[in-house]
This record gives sequence, structure tokens and C-alpha cells, in this order.
Amino acid sequence: MSGDAMTSSGGHDRLTSWREREATLYRVLPYGGLALGTLLVLVVPAPRSLATAPTLAIAAAAGCWIVWFLTLHPGWQSRRKLMAVYYVGLLTFAAALVAASPWYGFFAWIGYTHAFPVLPKRLRIAGVIATAAFVATSQGGGLAIAMSHWPLWLVLVLFNLVVAGSVTWFAMIAELEDAKRRRLMAELGEANRQLTETVQENAGLHAQLLTQAREAGVLDERQRMAREIHDTLAQGLTGIITQLEAAEQTRDRSADWRRHVDNALALARESLTEARRSVRAVRPETLETSRLPDALVELGGRWSALNGVRAEVATTGTPRPLHPEVEVTLLRAAQEALSNVARHAAASRVGLTLSYMTDVVTLDVRDDGTGFELTDQPLPRESGSGYGLTAMRQRVTRVGGELAVESEPGGGTAISASVPALPGGAG
Repeated sequence: MSGDAMTSSGGHDRLTSWREREATLYRVLPYGGLALGTLLVLVVPAPRSLATAPTLAIAAAAGCWIVWFLTLHPGWQSRRKLMAVYYVGLLTFAAALVAASPWYGFFAWIGYTHAFPVLPKRLRIAGVIATAAFVATSQGGGLAIAMSHWPLWLVLVLFNLVVAGSVTWFAMIAELEDAKRRRLMAELGEANRQLTETVQENAGLHAQLLTQAREAGVLDERQRMAREIHDTLAQGLTGIITQLEAAEQTRDRSADWRRHVDNALALARESLTEARRSVRAVRPETLETSRLPDALVELGGRWSALNGVRAEVATTGTPRPLHPEVEVTLLRAAQEALSNVARHAAASRVGLTLSYMTDVVTLDVRDDGTGFELTDQPLPRESGSGYGLTAMRQRVTRVGGELAVESEPGGGTAISASVPALPGGAG
């Protein structure tokens, strides 16, 4: 719990305790005033007072009135109309008792304290004025004496009104502050409730976001591994199979057979190395030791030696280091494009052009092979070709680039991968 909440809780406890004490005094004081007045009537009778017996009878009736409304039915205090009846009866008994004996001014004084809890705001002033008149009559020596000296009685009434009015004013201000404080405490409680609900909702949202992020991470890693497996193991295994098939066809010629077997072994070792680097999410070995243009030249040379097709690699613009992910994307695109040429194109020549421009780097791979008909449908997945172009497009799109494919039957194929020229480390 915060310090503000603890302070509010402490203030609420003190306010509740004060209200409990106020409610107790509200119910006890009438009996105290009535008992004190009755005691003085019995011990020190005032001159020109009513006889003791009828005075005590009026006092007993007043006591029963209070018992009925306050003691036996404490819940009635929230019923304003009923409590207005109680207050009118209280003032009636106070007037009668003050007329019977001035000592009951101690009881009439209760009219000040009971005006606030039981009367609406517009009637409190009337209750205070009436109480001031009764108290002034008591202070003047009783009804008979006060009326015989009415100027003095008026002065006493004005004095009581000033004193009671001041007290009433401050009491009303205190009541307004109390209402404001209760409203603020209610608003604070509502704000705390909403804050608690918001925290709970945020906790649930946070957990949901964590779950979604974890699922997205798993999906992204699966896609990455699928691309890496295709670009390393699948292409390597395809090359190995091709070399072994060629070795099978040339087993009568020892030199050709040995060359194809050696090529298959080299492909197997290279694929194994690349697979391990892919699992560890490490850049291809050629990019670790060479710049991208050199890596493409090396790739084109190896591919030509394996497939017996001439591959020309050219670079335009000023080569510069790129972001590692961008260089890996272009290298993998070149590998996939050459793999597709070897499997499907039956080409006699392939050209790779790496173009460095101000904001974009483009890799173009063109062949003079058989080509194919471009449609809106994905390519068939024979020999993995469909997934190859899909993986290539995913790679290029992932770094904010675009992949374009142009082809027609008998007219060869051109693949262009354009990616942002994001800067990388030193070359």
C-alpha cells in the first residue's frame, strides 16, 4: 500500500472515530441537560416557577420523547421528516420546561446541537433562533421575569444569536468541509478501485503480450531455421546427389568418377559447416572471411566448377560494408537463384550483377535457360523450387527489400533482389 493510501486510511479511521463519539454525545447530552435541570429544580427551586410536580411531569414526558426517538429508534435519524417532528417536539418541551423553571435552560441548549443532525439546512436557522429565545428566557430568570424586563431579554436573545450564529456558521463550514472530505475519500476509493482493476487488466495484458511475443519468437525462429535448412542442407544435399549421380554415370572413367566424388565430399563438408553455423545463427563462412563481392565471385566459381556452366560475376558502383543481415540476404538469394538454374533452367550461361547505389543495393541473376510461364499461383514444389522462391522472397522482405522475377518459356529467367543499403561495420 502506498503512503497516500495509508494516510487516507488513517484519516478515515480518525474521522470514523470522531463521528462515533459525536453520535454518542448526540444521544447522551439531552439526558444530561434534563437531569441537571431537574436536579436544580429539586435542590434550588427558582422563584416564580411552576410547582414541582407538574414540572417533573413535563420533564418525564420530555425524557420519554427523547427515549422514543433517539434511544429506541436510532435508525430514524436518517428519516428527515420524522426527525423534524422530533425536533419540533424537543423545542416544545424545552419551551414548556423553561417556562416552568429557568433551570431547564441547560436542557433548552440542546436545541443548538440537535439542529444540525436532524434538520435540513433551510430549517436550521429557525431552530437556532428558537433555541436562542429559550436560552435567553432562562438566562433572564424565567418567563415571568424575562417578559417584565423584555429589553434585557432582547439583548440576551441577540447575544445568544450572535454566539450561536457564529458557532452555527463555523459548524456549517465544518460540515461542508466534511462533506467535501467524504466526497474526496469516495473519489479516492473509486480511483483506487479503478487503479486496481487497471493493474489487474495490465497484468493480464502483459501476460498475453508475453505469450504472443513468445509464440511470435518461436514462429520467427522456425521460419529462420526453415530458410537456413533450405539454403544449406537442402541445396547441399541436392548438389551431393547430383555429383554422385554423375559419378555413377562415369564410373568407367576413373578421372571423372574421382572428380565427382571429390566434389560430393566437398559439398558435404561445406553443407555440414554451414548447417552448424545456421544453428548458431552465425553468418556464412564466406562472409566472415571475404567482402560480399568477393564472396559472390567465389560462389560463382564453385557453382561453375560443379555444374559445368559459365557464371560471370560483376560489381557496379562503389562496394562498401553493409549490415550483416543485408549481406547474408543477398548471398542466400544468389545461392538460391543459382541452385534453381542448376536444377531447372538447362542454361549455358549465368550472369550475376551486384549494383551499389546511394540508398539501394541490387543483385540481378540472369540465365539463358528454358524459363517458365509466370502466373499468380506459386511455383510447383518439385525439388523444393516453390519453397526456394518463397524463402528468397521472405528473406528479402524481412530486411525491407523487394524481389522481382521475370521469365518466359524459352527466354530465360531474371531475378532481381533490391534491399536497403543499410551500413555495416568496417570492411
